[in-house]
Amino acid sequence: MPRREYVEAFDDDVYGSPGVPVPHADEAEPEPGAGARRRTGGLRADEPDGEEGRDGQAGRNGEGGGGGGRDGRGAQGARGGRGRAFTGVAAAAVTTVLAVVVAGQVADGRSGMDRQLRAGGDAPRAGASDASRSEARPTPSDGADEGKARSGTRASYGERMGRLFDLAPDFEGSGRLTAVAGRDEAPGKGEVVRYRVDVEDGLPLDGELFAEAVHRTLNDERSWSHGGARTFERVSGKPGESGGVAPAFVITLASPSTTAKWCARSGLDTTVDNVSCDSASTERVMINAYRWARGADTFGPDRIREYREMLINHEVGHRLGKGHVNCPKEGALAPVMMQQTKYLTVGGATCRPNAWPFPDA
Repeated sequence: MPRREYVEAFDDDVYGSPGVPVPHADEAEPEPGAGARRRTGGLRADEPDGEEGRDGQAGRNGEGGGGGGRDGRGAQGARGGRGRAFTGVAAAAVTTVLAVVVAGQVADGRSGMDRQLRAGGDAPRAGASDASRSEARPTPSDGADEGKARSGTRASYGERMGRLFDLAPDFEGSGRLTAVAGRDEAPGKGEVVRYRVDVEDGLPLDGELFAEAVHRTLNDERSWSHGGARTFERVSGKPGESGGVAPAFVITLASPSTTAKWCARSGLDTTVDNVSCDSASTERVMINAYRWARGADTFGPDRIREYREMLINHEVGHRLGKGHVNCPKEGALAPVMMQQTKYLTVGGATCRPNAWPFPDA
């Protein structure tokens, strides 16, 4: 009986036990001889089995000693009887202890694996080293990270647009402007207006977030695409190039110094209030990176997303031929073409900040 309990302790495979799922069953490959040498708690099933086999063989040799040993008479028979009794008791005791120890190790291995599975971990395959596990295939944490990225665990668009970013008002840029790669198709109907997004090299800001914000904002029903009047498509070509798709303008996120240089080409001074501009004599609509990062007192830090949407709508509005307007009456929403970065009060009337040409849409 001890022998059978001992063997059954090893035959009960941890991964195949009832109620315990087989982790990565489609990935695990049995190793040669793994069924006979499965490691459990640091012991190999064939090692104790071999030791017990040798003990059992010694017992059988003792039983097959001289004739006195067989009939139990004489000193030899007595010694053989006592030897057999002692050996049998000792073997049973040792085997029972080993069975208890191994069963405990198996149970401990089970509980450890259960803890890993509950925590999202991966139970190691039999005979697999830590190195082979990490090098041969992705660990569950890698897969979990990829899953998080795909499922949007990364901060949402709204969360990122609601954050202030660090940028000094006198930040000096490199002057080198690079197009954001990729293309965003026009989602609506009406005239297709193509544009490109450039970001100054070396800005500590998220250029892809800026490009996404431009596309979302311009194609919002409250923006210049209202009522199907037009739809905006982001491309990456150069204005006036032959072949391919050329943009009508380039909306550019640039440092205060670079913004000032491009705006000056159209006779506009942005240095007084550190503002943005539509450099009408060039292909560029300039968005001042300081304002994009920090906003303005008129909107405050809690409305930084709305301020950024206003910047895009205001400067692209100029490119579409819209001029500045003032606050129409006390308490009204500010027209998007009002210079809201600078003020909300004009001629005694104070307007409320507003990001959209058609805010009620």
